[in-house]
Amino acid sequence: MIARDDEVGEELGALLSQLLSVVVEREAPILAAHGVTMWEYVILSRLWGESGLTQKELARRSRRDPTRLIGHLDTLGDRHLIAREVDGSDRRRRTVRLTDEGRELVLAARRDIRQMEADLLGGLSVDAQNDLRNALAVVLRRNT
Repeated sequence: MIARDDEVGEELGALLSQLLSVVVEREAPILAAHGVTMWEYVILSRLWGESGLTQKELARRSRRDPTRLIGHLDTLGDRHLIAREVDGSDRRRRTVRLTDEGRELVLAARRDIRQMEADLLGGLSVDAQNDLRNALAVVLRRNT
């Protein structure tokens, strides 16, 4: 059902913006406890389940400027959370993959973030929480 123009209610952008601020505020100490910044966590998360991504593809998927991505990759590499390797099919390209340490960090951070989200969404049933996540994922896939 599509809302009529004269119906009262906040716009999706306003709701999502406010919710994002709350989520970021609550995630910051979790990520800090795991020793990563938000951008570093985004990068690590985009590598999850991948055998390796080119730096260009990783920049696209993480929505990070490629020139800024390099600094994050240097930091993550120094901490042995990622490995960068020359692409076997094109020696000019480098691929990036999670290390075992990187996978462990993502799992631990994800577990803590899910706890925070359960608290944040505590007013909704578990089914409603899953429906919300799934609906947002569908909207994102349709528009990216």
